[in-house]
Amino acid sequence: MNETIEPLNPIAFNLGPIPVHWYGIIIGSGLALALFLAIREANRRGLPKDLFADLMLWAIPIAIISARIYYVIFEWKYYVKHPIDIPQIWTGGIAIHGALIGAVITTIVFAKKRGISFWKIADIAAPSIILGQAIGRWGNFMNQEAHGGEVSLSFLQSLHLPDFIINQMYIEGVYYHPTFLYESLWDFAGFILLILLRRANFRRGELFLSYVIWYSIGRYFVEGLRTDSLMLGSLRMAQMISIALIVGAIAIILYRRQKKMAEARYLDQANL
Repeated sequence: MNETIEPLNPIAFNLGPIPVHWYGIIIGSGLALALFLAIREANRRGLPKDLFADLMLWAIPIAIISARIYYVIFEWKYYVKHPIDIPQIWTGGIAIHGALIGAVITTIVFAKKRGISFWKIADIAAPSIILGQAIGRWGNFMNQEAHGGEVSLSFLQSLHLPDFIINQMYIEGVYYHPTFLYESLWDFAGFILLILLRRANFRRGELFLSYVIWYSIGRYFVEGLRTDSLMLGSLRMAQMISIALIVGAIAIILYRRQKKMAEARYLDQANL
């Protein structure tokens, strides 16, 4: 393993003059699988069959736009000089916290218009969201982005990683922490955990809030290793938001229980 290592081609194929990037394929695949699982679970929980398909028509484009806006805001020094790059999301540069903000706001409005509990929709969607995130991180892998600081080859080998991951973490003569992989594995574990927690018949809303807590804990620690963090002064924005989300989610759980706003359970079929 040396300077002759060539990175994986980020372009999967070309449609005439249009390059199709692996980043987009992987993100799209994650979204498709997440939607499939959410629709199947929604049907089991007695919700309309077309509910999540209709929701995603709004939530996906709004989430992508808000994720890009969020990223551009914190990298404005670059984009103010290169405005033509702003819409080029296929090269990377979307922030998951921005996507979640857009998706949550969209779902709140959508649920209100449909007369269905936001919390019920959010609980059903929670495992799908974190699975989509786990898959989506491999788009960062193909782009050689969202990695951590410099490490040695022996360190990566000590993790028993396959050669294709080690090679892709060799960037301009330096090996880096595969933080995309750390977060992806954390998210896959979160997906399994949330699937298991469904059987516990949590109070409504608490499955989604458990997702928020689990994801935020992992993101806080992974973010500390990354070299491309969005910054607010000297502070890593993702870490600040992760702390706020953990505290906020716990506070919401306690408040809703105290006010008896969470009496319905996940497995309840009634009380949409």
